Amino acid sequence: MITVLRLGHRRVRDARVSTHCGLVARAFGADGIVYSGEKDEKLLESIADVSRRWGGEFKVAYNKNWRKVIQEFKGVKVHLTMYGLPFQEHVSKLRGEDLLVVVGGEKVPWDAYELSDFNLSVTSQPHSEIAALAVFLDHLFDGKELGKEFKGGLKVIPQARGKIVRTGEEKE
Repeated sequence: MITVLRLGHRRVRDARVSTHCGLVARAFGADGIVYSGEKDEKLLESIADVSRRWGGEFKVAYNKNWRKVIQEFKGVKVHLTMYGLPFQEHVSKLRGEDLLVVVGGEKVPWDAYELSDFNLSVTSQPHSEIAALAVFLDHLFDGKELGKEFKGGLKVIPQARGKIVRTGEEKE
């Protein structure tokens, strides 16, 4: 099981970034996301609605106390940060583990580094937490998540041009 913890969501400033963290987490194989920071029912509903319409099971939750989320998590806690160790040297050890993948928002408190089992960098340059999450999950799953089938929802039929979207019940 893989859960993403998005630290420090701010309703006005981070709505799009936090939404994209949830979309990337879902599309790239995570089982759920927990948001901390300001409570934002619109954000929670938006991600839950994508899961309902596009299928699969993806949990969306809010918890103001991110420290408690990390402390109570029973698996391996991985903090994605540009200041950590190169993730590609450690990702193979994490496969098959229950993971809490911590991604920042506003300035990440030092506790997040201390409470994590691994502080891993996707690159040691400034970058997007969304990109770091996508690259990390892609490597964790060896790219297999890109072909994941989501049961019970809309499905894009690949096309060279144009768009075809079908419900899960329609025949191709």
